[in-house]
Amino acid sequence: MTDNQPIRHRFHVLDIFRGIFASMVVLFHLAPFADTPLINNSFVDNSDMFVDFFFVLSGFVITYSYPTISNGAELGSFLKKRLFRIYPLHVILLFSFLIIENIKLYFSSYIHINQPFNESNNVLTFFTSLFLLNSVKFPGIRDVSWNIPSWSISAEMVSYVLFSGLLVLLYKTRSQAFKYGVFAALPVLALMLLVLITGGFAINYSFDYGFLRAIIGFFTGSVCYFVFSQLYPSFSKRNPFYFSIAEVVSLGILGGMIGNGTVLKEIGFVFEFIFFACILIFSFERGIISAVLKKSVFLKNIGTYSYSIYMTHTLLLSLFNVVFIRLLNLPPSSYVYLVFLNYYLIYIVSRWTYHTIEMRFTKGIKAIPTGRKKPISNSIQP
Repeated sequence: MTDNQPIRHRFHVLDIFRGIFASMVVLFHLAPFADTPLINNSFVDNSDMFVDFFFVLSGFVITYSYPTISNGAELGSFLKKRLFRIYPLHVILLFSFLIIENIKLYFSSYIHINQPFNESNNVLTFFTSLFLLNSVKFPGIRDVSWNIPSWSISAEMVSYVLFSGLLVLLYKTRSQAFKYGVFAALPVLALMLLVLITGGFAINYSFDYGFLRAIIGFFTGSVCYFVFSQLYPSFSKRNPFYFSIAEVVSLGILGGMIGNGTVLKEIGFVFEFIFFACILIFSFERGIISAVLKKSVFLKNIGTYSYSIYMTHTLLLSLFNVVFIRLLNLPPSSYVYLVFLNYYLIYIVSRWTYHTIEMRFTKGIKAIPTGRKKPISNSIQP
């Protein structure tokens, strides 16, 4: 199957996984506040690796949606569409953190504030965040800052620029036949560069080499889409029983790998293989787990709101912790039940930001021609 032969598929289950794994990242950032086995366990402790799932899924979706970008106008349109999809919520939250930091500084003269000044939230990191450069190594920056998850949005944007620039270059040089060969080489080259710089095989970098981590995942996803497109004509007709087995086995392996992430993070690129396999298997949506997941309206909703969940949760977690733990003096063990109230708050706010901010800024953006009558959802993965 070629790029111009459309697969009429919405990939609902992959959207659902995006929401589930964004929720796991919420728990990962909640864990330092809590003291309960429900949250403080090895699976949650290593759920930061689900960020790599988002990168792989993003590459899969974007490669499907944009088989060709042939000139500067289409390149600009693509980048504008992607920027308008991710930037408004990002910049609103960035300024929200700026306001909160200044409020803390002001009141620190009158009341006790545990951390009146976060040295990572400074002028330099504000502007690297503002210009989506906060996944690139800068001298003097030693940690994530401001809205912590936003480094991955920066890394995602780097992948978009590289992806679209390559498509134009391949089109201009009439080398489109080599597209997937180039895409397959990029994760290897990015990993080699990361190993050369860091001296290890871990990939869970963020504020420094997060852009390389994103390139590894994104173009792994591009290759995953190519494999899916080749298998789809025959595999989409296979007995669902085999897909059910594959779904159960792949999730079992994924769960085991995340649970043992403390060891496996030292060779972090292995997670790319399991995310590749899960996305490939569940993209067909033919197994029993896919059938069960698609019946849940709530899971579909968190898939839809996943970007907002991912971007708003650190601010809401901090505010929630101030109210319930510091002001009301509840013990950290109370998160065994507070976690549900906290997540409900994140869900409600994310639903609002999705409709009010995310969708507001994407309306009216003219799509570039892709050779398809109707591309699938282009929603970003956090």
